[in-house]
Amino acid sequence: MNTVLVEIVTPERKVYEEQANMVIVTGLEGELGILPNHIPFVTPLRIAPVTIKRDGKLDIIAVHGGFIEVRQNKIVILAESAELERDINIERAEAAKQRAEQRLGVARRDEIDFRRAELALQRAMNRLKVKQH
Repeated sequence: MNTVLVEIVTPERKVYEEQANMVIVTGLEGELGILPNHIPFVTPLRIAPVTIKRDGKLDIIAVHGGFIEVRQNKIVILAESAELERDINIERAEAAKQRAEQRLGVARRDEIDFRRAELALQRAMNRLKVKQH
């Protein structure tokens, strides 16, 4: 079966490296499904789960922004941060979600604080979505 090497890298470490049959990411314009031998491209990513299909299995990784680069037989996701499902602490993610929602309620007057709270909420929701899959 035709596969492509998938790497997810953060500034701290390589989070993931496997051969895959398909990768599904969320770019700025929407969801992208990438198969082996896809045309090369680079695009920014939203804060969203990345789904990797390999040998009948699904790996779902919480990716918090960054870029995807697709080359011949290799996909590299350069993420600001990324977490495997098994590494996500659901209680911590729920607490972060609640803090972000509270900050959103009081930060409406300050655009910078509002944006930070909004991003924190997106990251928390992304973790919860991956963990509850």
